[in-house]
Amino acid sequence: MYYVNQEQIERRLSAIPEIAEGLRATAQSWDGGLVLGLVQERALHLAIEVVTDVGSYLIDGFIMRDASSYEDIMDINHEEKVFPEEVHKVLLELVRLRKPLVQDYYDWDRHALHSLTPILPDVLEQFAGNVREYLKNEMY
Repeated sequence: MYYVNQEQIERRLSAIPEIAEGLRATAQSWDGGLVLGLVQERALHLAIEVVTDVGSYLIDGFIMRDASSYEDIMDINHEEKVFPEEVHKVLLELVRLRKPLVQDYYDWDRHALHSLTPILPDVLEQFAGNVREYLKNEMY
C-alpha cells in the first residue's frame, strides 16, 4: 500500500485558481508596466512551485523513480501517465523558468509578457484535474 499525502497535494492544487486568475488578469490587462510585470513574475513562480511540489508528492507516494531535476519531476509524472503530452510540454517550459525567476531575477524582463502567461491558466487547471483523476484511479 502506498502512502500518498493527498491532503498536501490538495492544498497545493487549491492554489491553482488564484494563480490562474492572476495570470489571466495579467495577460488581459498587460501594459508593460512594473506592477503587472511583478504580478506575472510571482504567478509564474508560484505555478512552478505548485507543479513541482505536487509532482514530488506523487513520485514519493507512489514510489516512482527518483527525480534528478525539476524537468525530471515533470518527465517522471508524464511517463507514469499523470498528465498527457500537451500538458507535459508546457510544464517543462514552465519549470525551466525557475532558475531565471529565482536565481537570476535581476535579469528577468518585467516589461515583457511571457509567452506562457496567456496559456498557463488553462494548463494549470488541466494539470489539477489530471492529478485528481490519477489519484482517484490509483488509490481506489
